Amino acid sequence: MPQTGRSRGRPRAFNDQGERAVIQSLDRAMTVLRTVAAGDGMSLTEVAEASDQPASTVYRILITLQKHAIVAFDEADQTWHVGLGAFRIGSAFLGRTSIVEQSRTAMQSIMSATGETANLAIADRNEVVFVSQVESQEPIRAFFRPGTRGPIHASGIGKALLAYLPAATIDAIAGNAPLTRFTDKTITGHDELVAELNTIRRRGWAVDDEERTDGMRCIAAPIFNAFGEAIAGISVSGPSVRLSADHDARNGALVRQAAADVTRAIGGKSPTSVSPMPPANDA
Repeated sequence: MPQTGRSRGRPRAFNDQGERAVIQSLDRAMTVLRTVAAGDGMSLTEVAEASDQPASTVYRILITLQKHAIVAFDEADQTWHVGLGAFRIGSAFLGRTSIVEQSRTAMQSIMSATGETANLAIADRNEVVFVSQVESQEPIRAFFRPGTRGPIHASGIGKALLAYLPAATIDAIAGNAPLTRFTDKTITGHDELVAELNTIRRRGWAVDDEERTDGMRCIAAPIFNAFGEAIAGISVSGPSVRLSADHDARNGALVRQAAADVTRAIGGKSPTSVSPMPPANDA
């Protein structure tokens, strides 16, 4: 029987991916689309100037894009905007960008760079749920089976996510009662937790310094969605004798960059501004 399979994404004999392969008219159209997307309603003249193309060319491109609902024209203001068709295309992209899939390469890079276990987790109320892991080959290592839950206030990823939640949500989680203590280093007070979260917001990464389990440490950073909301966290974890505080700055930068890479891969963006949270008695 003849072998069946998926058809190729490009002609077998066509390997030119340079400038010669670019369709110039389509390239100009994409420039116009990016220009319109960057604005908040633009006139034909503004689009032409911003894209550095003749107004007549830009107009033909806009009319063609309008035909497919990629852009829309506001008759009242005489301005061009991104259309519903562009939203549908963007939604199709978001539909295929699984955080677990997009995080895999970043997690493997973390494990290779540190020799320690890399983790991916999400928040579920006052807990974190581990959804994926790339294990270290060390005999003594951190291990979280997918589905494992942990306290959000005593977890590196948990605190990384808490740091970007609204103050009201943090108050609901922390409340006025002491948080559960797991080790001598667990943060149990509301104001102490808020101070820690403000530090995380300033530097972009969190530390679990033996706060859940004696002898184990974790460095984590948040992953953001298209609205700038922290929806998951990526971390490196391992025994404190290997993952010592001496390497926190390096490992913090490593996980922060990994989280930023995943954020971009899923079409997300980091918050534009992060204000400090007040302690409970100032709220």
